[in-house]
Amino acid sequence: MPKRLARDETARLEARIPARVYEQMQRAARLRGMTLTGYLIATAGEDARRVVEDAEIMRLARDDQIRFARALIDPPRPKERLARAAKRHAELIERR
Repeated sequence: MPKRLARDETARLEARIPARVYEQMQRAARLRGMTLTGYLIATAGEDARRVVEDAEIMRLARDDQIRFARALIDPPRPKERLARAAKRHAELIERR
């Protein structure tokens, strides 16, 4: 597993990319008034943040948010089958 970098540390990234893509990235960086490195950090970093956020954050529609909150505030009574399973679990598993 790679070592985690401290906030101020940097890491080196090398990549072989098609010349056409490289030239296009250089042009985009110039249009934004940035260096190629700055441009890559800004665009790739933002995309990476978005991908991780999409994978780790669950978004609910408004109706689902309300339904979830109501279930937390006033949870439904457990069905008989779940109550029996909880009782069996309590009998089998000793509390520590």
